[in-house]
Amino acid sequence: MKIVLALAFLGHILCGVCDCLLSYSPGGRIDLASVLKDAKKMREEFKALPLSWPMASILLGVAAITMFGFGYLELSKWMGTFSHTASTIMYISSIVFLIPIVVHHIICGLVEWLYVRLGRTDEARTVALEFQKKTIATMFVGYLGLAVFLVTLFIMVVTGRTSLPQWACIVNTLPLMAVLALTKFPAKGNIAGAVMYLGLLMLI
Repeated sequence: MKIVLALAFLGHILCGVCDCLLSYSPGGRIDLASVLKDAKKMREEFKALPLSWPMASILLGVAAITMFGFGYLELSKWMGTFSHTASTIMYISSIVFLIPIVVHHIICGLVEWLYVRLGRTDEARTVALEFQKKTIATMFVGYLGLAVFLVTLFIMVVTGRTSLPQWACIVNTLPLMAVLALTKFPAKGNIAGAVMYLGLLMLI
């Protein structure tokens, strides 16, 4: 099990790098909130972005999600020792998280790649943003699955129904994200996920 947890830790680290490939250009961090509102700002922000960056993010991101996916499935199996119901909920929510989120990651990279490849024109912007909006459900469904998984894990640990000490409930992406939300770190979700799996690797 420890090997799988270590793989999940590395997967989240790699996925964080992939997120940075989408949120940074050689000129620095891309202000996504601004570029979505201003076509001129978007052209400038993506002017220096190499096409290889979103493509690398897509390909490496699929590998990264596959890597940490094993961790979520392994934790679901481990939970079966303590509660069949919790284990089933975690297993199903893992699937609901992993499949849509890999699709969402591919879409995010594809949107940036297409926008730059098509010359950063207004038409390219319209098409790229329309495509992203019409597929945004993949993100909502994926993160709903993740939330159910994490809440189930948190409840099981904090109520003392696992072999972990109750304080270990903080080794969970949800409370970790609450702390990271106060920072300007990129890829907060993957940092939280990496910390969770590193903590569980040392505790289980």
